[in-house]
Amino acid sequence: MALFLSIFPIVLLIYLMVKRNALPSYVALPWVAVVVLIIHLLFFATDITVISANIASAIMSVLTPITVIFGAILFNRFSEASGVTNTLRKWLGTINPNPVAQLMIIGWAFAFMIEGASGFGTPAAIAAPILVGLGFNPIKVAILALIMNSVPVSFGAVGTPTWFGFGSLNLAEAQILEIGSMSALIHAFAALVIPVIALSFIVSWKEIRQNIVFIYLSVFACVVPYFLLAQINYEFPSLVGGAIGMFISIFLANKGIGLAKVENTLDSAVSMKEVAKALLPTGLLISFLIVTRIQQLPFKAMMNNTTTWIGTQLGSLGQFEISQGLVFSLKNIFGTTVNASYKLLYVPALIPFVVTVLICVPLFALNGSKIKEVFAGSFKQTKNPFIALIGALIMVNLMLVGNDGSMVKIIGKSFAAATGEYWTIFASYLGAVGAFFSGSNTVSNLTFGSVQLSTAEITGLSASLVLALQSVGGAMGNMVCINNIVAVNSVLNIQNQEGAILKKTVVPMFIYGVIAAVVALTIIPLFFNV
Repeated sequence: MALFLSIFPIVLLIYLMVKRNALPSYVALPWVAVVVLIIHLLFFATDITVISANIASAIMSVLTPITVIFGAILFNRFSEASGVTNTLRKWLGTINPNPVAQLMIIGWAFAFMIEGASGFGTPAAIAAPILVGLGFNPIKVAILALIMNSVPVSFGAVGTPTWFGFGSLNLAEAQILEIGSMSALIHAFAALVIPVIALSFIVSWKEIRQNIVFIYLSVFACVVPYFLLAQINYEFPSLVGGAIGMFISIFLANKGIGLAKVENTLDSAVSMKEVAKALLPTGLLISFLIVTRIQQLPFKAMMNNTTTWIGTQLGSLGQFEISQGLVFSLKNIFGTTVNASYKLLYVPALIPFVVTVLICVPLFALNGSKIKEVFAGSFKQTKNPFIALIGALIMVNLMLVGNDGSMVKIIGKSFAAATGEYWTIFASYLGAVGAFFSGSNTVSNLTFGSVQLSTAEITGLSASLVLALQSVGGAMGNMVCINNIVAVNSVLNIQNQEGAILKKTVVPMFIYGVIAAVVALTIIPLFFNV
């Protein structure tokens, strides 16, 4: 019964979002959160104080995804209003008008690099609107962006899912590096298939066949340096691989290498001065992300400084603190051990999105009414995703209540117990379940890392391999995670299509897991002692 009641909310959520006349996420998610609340009260008999503390924590935690969404929407509305999007559209047409080239440069290589710098769903939020500006269908772009943003994710945000996601397991440095190395190998094989599947949602198979040489040159341009760097480092594979891949992809597209000739229908009279100005906001964005994420620079530590600056007791609600790094925290909520925090400077919202827009407004001479329109429209566009994400985070928080007896852990342990020594085949899907819940490869690794490790120890499987499959699963789960689908739809202003998109992305996610299992069973043993 515990297993049935733990799985039931997930099944209900998927049903409500994919059925005929599907409910939008901002309706379905809050209702499923209520169902989880009722299950906790009636079956698990969870203390109401603990439930209330987790709901309060979820409401504060929603600030992280919703401010990222707001920042991305603001940046994209500014790009439209200032003419940046139009200039970039013309420029990309002059590089090569072939849609496959544009999709691989922006949807694959550029997003790969942004994932390596930031994570937090920013790759889709930045890349997808550029593709829509080039004339691609918004829903198809959302699907492509979600599928493409999987291979680099285990090393996203300067390797956070790997070094921080498994940090609580007290693994040796060499083992974390080995997990990263195995993860990169599995992702490298998946990259032979996944980008092609993503492209098939936008262009025909005939176009894919005609441009297959360029597609794979672009894939290898990212994946080869990514894989090689992962053998010695678990922070920079995606960032460096994406940057190298993007420059090589642009060079190849400019020369027309591996691409079918396509007539340019764009009015492409655009000077390099205009291009440089149009690229300035995106360049600032990337520079802010990289500078604030590299551990060797002082800014990351400063923005994550939790040394208390101001603190006050908010009655029974808890201890409210603002740190020297402007981390807003609510501790010991309702007298429990539940805490919540929001990193104002580190979460990629104020920096880089809002700051970049404020710097660029005078450079592009936007008048007061335009600026007001951009900000007002951005706030309005975040209303429904705000409601959806509150529902999602309350559901997630409550499903994590209970430590080893939590609903999420019950699901994970039951899966592991049912498969035993064959767990290698299924391990990645548990990682995907974690990402589906939380919207984060890092949180998936934190949640299920201990389950995966204990399963490996009990069954005699390689701990490094099982944890690598967990990390790969958390990355491929990005395709189906509700938070990411809500985010990309919000940025592209797509209404009530979350369920339809989920139905499309679940197929490549499943294929990714099959590839991961095959590589784990056949290729990994050739290179690692497992």
